[in-house]
Amino acid sequence: MHQLTLAEIARGLADKSFSSEELTQSLLGRIKQLDPQLNSFISVTVERALDQARAADARRAAGEAGPLLGAPIAHKDLFCTQGVRTSCGSKMLDNFTAPYDATVVSKLADAGMVTLGKTNMDEFAMGSANESSHYGPVKNPWNLEHVPGGSSGGSAAAVAARLLPVATGTDTGGSIRQPAALTNLTGLKPTYGRVSRWGMIAYASSLDQGGPMARTAEDCALLLQGMAGFDTKDSTCIDEPVPDYSANLNAPLQGLRIGLPKEYFGAGLDSRIADLVHASVKELEQLGAVVKQISLPNMQHAIPAYYVIAPAEASSNLSRFDGVRFGYRCEDPKDLTDLYKRSRGEGFGVEVQRRIMVGAYALSAGYYDAYYLQAQKIRRLIKNDFMAAFEDVDLILGPTTPNPAWKLGAKSNDPVSAYLEDVYTITANLAGLPGLSMPAGFVDGLPVGVQLLAPYFQEGRLLNVAHRYQQVTDWHTRAPTGF
Repeated sequence: MHQLTLAEIARGLADKSFSSEELTQSLLGRIKQLDPQLNSFISVTVERALDQARAADARRAAGEAGPLLGAPIAHKDLFCTQGVRTSCGSKMLDNFTAPYDATVVSKLADAGMVTLGKTNMDEFAMGSANESSHYGPVKNPWNLEHVPGGSSGGSAAAVAARLLPVATGTDTGGSIRQPAALTNLTGLKPTYGRVSRWGMIAYASSLDQGGPMARTAEDCALLLQGMAGFDTKDSTCIDEPVPDYSANLNAPLQGLRIGLPKEYFGAGLDSRIADLVHASVKELEQLGAVVKQISLPNMQHAIPAYYVIAPAEASSNLSRFDGVRFGYRCEDPKDLTDLYKRSRGEGFGVEVQRRIMVGAYALSAGYYDAYYLQAQKIRRLIKNDFMAAFEDVDLILGPTTPNPAWKLGAKSNDPVSAYLEDVYTITANLAGLPGLSMPAGFVDGLPVGVQLLAPYFQEGRLLNVAHRYQQVTDWHTRAPTGF
């Protein structure tokens, strides 16, 4: 059963080929057996999962139906889950049990999904490799000596290893799409505001967005259907009708205009990945798409702008973790200042401390205009580049990452090198656009992804193109050896 996609599970549950309880027990057994190799879970909620599975079976027996009813899922460990530790991969929140459900968690639970556990992640979602977690690094099932990407690396590794069919992730600068690319998954970052952020512990509030991670575009469509929608509790959530994301998966691509930014194919991109991107373009052309070269001239400024804005917001958001109200508190503080300093110094890891300091510096009185204000102006220029490009093309295509997954520890002493791995993904977050990564081949036995970007609220078109591509390729069906 572990090889089944979410869509196949929905059909199997509907025709009573197996029950949700049987499926849940099978997958919990796989997690217990195989996850010690991967470290993809922080918490496994065995009793909760079995209770939810039995409840889902009872709902089906009573005549209820739905593609998510009884299907298993795991949540990245920054979605608050009532009664379950929600750690954000940090010592700071190792003892925090969420008193309520995030909107994403409650919506999927209401749809009948079965939560198997909470997945490992870079601490407070800060990282590109899932190596900054307080609970240790996650390993890539395609090669256990390599990273799975981050910060949603636990979700990516668990789905890629067939421990479960789908998982939630969050994407602040590529943290759904990049690990999806490095583990052979389909990962979707929705339009900013499409999915509620209420109950999703913040890294950078103007950039964070939750989304689905799965093996196929079809599964992402089903999961996004359950996640998306307006939420009065989130002031950044947009009151826009949610379309049926599965309805147009098979729509023809005839005449679809796809833009290839020339800036994507310069120095820094592995030539073998470039070849795979061009091969995917040929497949889409055979399906009827029309491809043309475009330009995104301000893309070169994206990395420096992002690494001013995101740390600035992080320094503000993480100021609440002070050792007073909840979370980690140092032992025997001498006074209030000592309490603050040692609780934060001991509770936060190196990467989080680095970004807090960068952000506090950028927001300080003498440097706000020189750094933060300039970064916001660059952000607007990047958005304007996309708006101009979308007047000529329907979608933008390129590599998801400049390189395949690197070895564990290879970039630990060179954070800037790790930051550069996000060069193709962060622009979508700065502009608030939807983006999708889909499997497109392998380099040295490691997966490679191709990224698609679309205008606001065009997630359905992204899923349509990815699904049609997956109908004529088999990259997404390949599984790592041993899993």
